[in-house]
Amino acid sequence: MSYHGVWTIAEENRGKIKEVSYELLARGRKLADKLGVDLASVLLGSNISESELKQLIYRGADKVYVVDAPELGNFIAENYSNVLVDLINKYKPEIIIAGATTSGRTLMPYVSVRVNAGLTADCTGLDIEEETKNLLQTRPAIGGNILATIKTPNNRPQMATVRVKSSRPAPIDKSRSGEIINIKLRQELIDGRVERIGFRKAEGETVGIQDADIVVAGGRGLKKGENFRLIRELAEKLGGVIGASRDAVDRGWVSYPHQVGLSGKTISPKLYIAIGISGAIQHLAGIKTADTVVAINSDPDAQIFKVSDFGIVGDLFEVIPLLNERLAKKGDK
Repeated sequence: MSYHGVWTIAEENRGKIKEVSYELLARGRKLADKLGVDLASVLLGSNISESELKQLIYRGADKVYVVDAPELGNFIAENYSNVLVDLINKYKPEIIIAGATTSGRTLMPYVSVRVNAGLTADCTGLDIEEETKNLLQTRPAIGGNILATIKTPNNRPQMATVRVKSSRPAPIDKSRSGEIINIKLRQELIDGRVERIGFRKAEGETVGIQDADIVVAGGRGLKKGENFRLIRELAEKLGGVIGASRDAVDRGWVSYPHQVGLSGKTISPKLYIAIGISGAIQHLAGIKTADTVVAINSDPDAQIFKVSDFGIVGDLFEVIPLLNERLAKKGDK
């Protein structure tokens, strides 16, 4: 049997499908259409309703392979990889893409080794090579300074993890129809040596810029770390979080979890305010799915203005205090 079809690995939490699943379907649909093959979404979990599964079809999947069992209620790499490898050996997909999430980054390397397949991690772009029909997997390299395009022509399936928020979720189309294929869990696939005894969030993981609706980011134009207080104040008044350019992080003005761009986080807020950020291509790649971009910079030729919806050319040390003052007055009313 030859390898055929495109798979996306969906994720769920307590029976609810995560947004990253729909981002992957947007990418997977384009790949499947170029190849002229079906797009399938694979979901492992517990207590997932049919209405939730139908969302995957409405978002672009032609088929949904679901393994629903209490033993899969918590992500355990050994169990999930056993099940996914079993499905790959049975159905032989040509391409598999997953989110570069905590679980995706853990699961896919396990699986790629076991099925002897290539894996490209943290991709920001995927395409099909017209001549060979190979998957073109683009990801940042050398600290985000270049974009490398990788192919795995000799082994199947071709596998990649995709950076979260690097594409918009596939839109809902309730006119779409597809097939939900329920697969019974084979108990021998459960690794009895491993069990989850609890979950604790690591210290310092409170920034959450990837999930924020409003991100206010500062760059080299702030001149020194103490001036980030202006950014923090504006972010607090807007109910947002702070972000930063790589330059600001490299200078030690703010910690790495705040970094936006190819070598940091890719984000998709409703509002992104770039303050004192010139707009290097690596930074712009991290905000390409933001709804509205506002730029404040003293240089009218700064690259950031080419992608911004609204721009203010001026001294940030004059503009930001005025904004904070105006927002403070509004809050007092």
